[in-house]
Amino acid sequence: MERLNSERFREVIQSDKLVVVDFYADWCMPCRYISPILEKLSKEYNGEVEFYKLNVDENQDVAFEYGIASIPTVLFFRNGKVVGGFIGAMPESAVRAEIEKALGA
Repeated sequence: MERLNSERFREVIQSDKLVVVDFYADWCMPCRYISPILEKLSKEYNGEVEFYKLNVDENQDVAFEYGIASIPTVLFFRNGKVVGGFIGAMPESAVRAEIEKALGA
């Protein structure tokens, strides 16, 4: 999964595909739990859904703009708008269900 900076983040969320952004920090243990799940799903959705990571410590402007107060926060974007997401580490089945719900929106 590509790691984003603030500028690249603003570009990728404009996609008309579903874009999944994992807001994380290197020191965050729940973030380390969910990262391999998102990696796996990025391979399964192979281009149908785009997956990215954004380090909140390195991109505090974006974290502030989207009100990220807890990590991991995973937000789903389409055409620059938030269309779903979740906060906290969840099992793969729950993450997949959230993605499927956003795909249907």
